[in-house]
Amino acid sequence: MTDILHLDATAQADLVRSRDISPSELVDAAIDAVERINPQLNAVIHERFDKARQEAAGELPDGPFRGVPMVVKDLSLEMTGDPIHEGTTYLKRLGHTADHDTELAARFRRAGFVVVGRTNTPELGILPTTEPRAYGPTRNPWDPGRSTGGSSGGSAAAVAARMVAVGHANDGGGSIRIPASECGLVGLKPSRARVSLAPDYGDVMGGLVAELAVTRSVRDAAIVLDAVHGPATGDPYDAPPPSRPYRDEVGADPGKLRIGLTSSLGGTVAQPECVAALDAAGLLLESLGHHVDASHPTALDDPAYTGHFLNLWAAGNAWAIDYWVRQTGVPLEPGDLEPASQALVDLGRSISGPDWLWAREWLQATSRRTLAWWDDDGWDLLATPTIAEVPPELGSFDGDPDQPLFALFRAGALVPFTPQFNVTGQPAISLPLHWSAEGLPVGVQLVANRGREDVLLAVAAQLEAAAPWADRIPPIHA
Repeated sequence: MTDILHLDATAQADLVRSRDISPSELVDAAIDAVERINPQLNAVIHERFDKARQEAAGELPDGPFRGVPMVVKDLSLEMTGDPIHEGTTYLKRLGHTADHDTELAARFRRAGFVVVGRTNTPELGILPTTEPRAYGPTRNPWDPGRSTGGSSGGSAAAVAARMVAVGHANDGGGSIRIPASECGLVGLKPSRARVSLAPDYGDVMGGLVAELAVTRSVRDAAIVLDAVHGPATGDPYDAPPPSRPYRDEVGADPGKLRIGLTSSLGGTVAQPECVAALDAAGLLLESLGHHVDASHPTALDDPAYTGHFLNLWAAGNAWAIDYWVRQTGVPLEPGDLEPASQALVDLGRSISGPDWLWAREWLQATSRRTLAWWDDDGWDLLATPTIAEVPPELGSFDGDPDQPLFALFRAGALVPFTPQFNVTGQPAISLPLHWSAEGLPVGVQLVANRGREDVLLAVAAQLEAAAPWADRIPPIHA
């Protein structure tokens, strides 16, 4: 039964469809894996076993993933009656539970997924490591002394360790792609507004946040996107619809593309292992017939970028905690937030409305200059390391209590390649194409023009076929 959990979600769904296994058997196998493996990793923080068994035994929707178990991140996605604490001691102290399903939760259900648990996340999803004070660190199945990344680190650990094949994830500055890189997974961040944030939000943090999942195969990423994309009633805007199902891009010929490579943005240069990962990916792309050269949008090197992004990010996190205070009606108490979170929230509250609008306007203007590299200069994809380092050791983000912003500066050094594409709204994917000499996964990021997930998925599938990773299994696994 355990071997079934090494299959991707598409193969698991095929077994259910052919009646070689029942949804209940598949869900029981996942629950057994969580019970055995999770104590070593601390990926799943809220078990949902009884509800999952009831749902698997009942009438499941006949979606593409009927009966397939998954986990959902304890951030943003709400499910009626289930806890949602967003990595905070504040909401944990209140024992807060959701009173509705978000649109994405409903779409996951309609796709046939059965949720077996909710996964760990850093407080408010702020840091690119999953070590919240509220629930403790999630450990990397490739090396339990290492970070899983963040903020979807709990989902990534569960998927990498073969507890489940799909984990919900979201991304406001790299939070799908960073944990995918650190855990050896596929992490697709869709275009802005490709996946609805209804009913609670129109967009989040000025349009920075995107929702989807971490998976172990490109085809799973494509079919999950097929199942959940599209606008909901009242969305402020939506992404251009695809010309055909995303699953049809897997195995499709993308033609000969112009692909730029860079291992440095904004003055930050990636570590040698990450540069080696990118170089190897470039050679592989050339062998597949693509034109590859050193190039990138120079607008991304503007030194003012970080300050304007930080203003948008800080104000967004101040809004986020105020949102929960309004929802619960319970004020924060001293010490409810971690020092880094409190410092970021305090910074956000100090930013005036005009300053926030100036930051957003500056970033939008820079996005126009960035996208000209695709639209005017004729490039199809940009390839970078996903992050600038191999997975850091746990505790690397712990700083002097008198320097609460240390963790944020440490985060900036780790992730110079991901937040820019939340700002521009472009789709980007992290692929597990390299492992370090120590056996740690190192991701490579591909970025396409806005709305062009089709190009990303076609090239990602090419790379997966040329350099398959399915047989790479971490030491800690089901």
